[in-house]
Amino acid sequence: MTTRTKQPAPVTTTRIRRPEDVEELAGFDEHPGRGRFNSAFFWVMGGYINWHMHTRKSAAFADLPPTVVELGAGVGANMRYLPVDARLVAIEPNRHMHTRLRRAARSHGVDLQIRGVVGERIDLPDTSADAVISSLVLCSVSNPDAVLAEIRRVLRPGGRFSFAEHVAAERGTPTRWTQRIVRRPWAWIFEGCSCERDLAGVIQSAGFTSVDLSHYRIHSPFLPFNTHIAGTAIA
Repeated sequence: MTTRTKQPAPVTTTRIRRPEDVEELAGFDEHPGRGRFNSAFFWVMGGYINWHMHTRKSAAFADLPPTVVELGAGVGANMRYLPVDARLVAIEPNRHMHTRLRRAARSHGVDLQIRGVVGERIDLPDTSADAVISSLVLCSVSNPDAVLAEIRRVLRPGGRFSFAEHVAAERGTPTRWTQRIVRRPWAWIFEGCSCERDLAGVIQSAGFTSVDLSHYRIHSPFLPFNTHIAGTAIA
């Protein structure tokens, strides 16, 4: 199912956020065991996860500009979708990901800059980015609305936010029931990841001028993870 929404351009005045101006938001809850586990898990399982998501990611991340900001760049799974000789500004607060992220950048010939900050406080100037991407990230941030506000702030007018995220299944389905049952251990293991977020609704109500997204399902043994959206929103 594909959903397209058109909205009037928001009339807002933005500025660079400075630490003294920002309302206190939850930061990254660093846990040495979980941090290392997730770095290793996504390094080992990255190919398998990408195999399931490749078609939708290829469409969402097509024709990216030379410089891209990525939220939750992890171990570099999305570098394969960047243009040749790309520059990547990686927003990645889990420092245990950084070594593998740098290794992936060298392998793909990507000029990498790592910013160890959370998505609620992106340390980039207003209207400074042509494109922001994310995959399997908005499920785990502390405040998705704040993250999307930051994405809109850093995007230039007409810039794009392209995403591939897993979301809550429809109510009353076995997948939704499983998501509810495993939500606490799942969130603990995967650093706050929620299986029950309506991220399509969050993105569509975030004030973008247009949103084009599709709902789809993958078929993997990780049942709570199998309901997804992918698409692009224009600032």
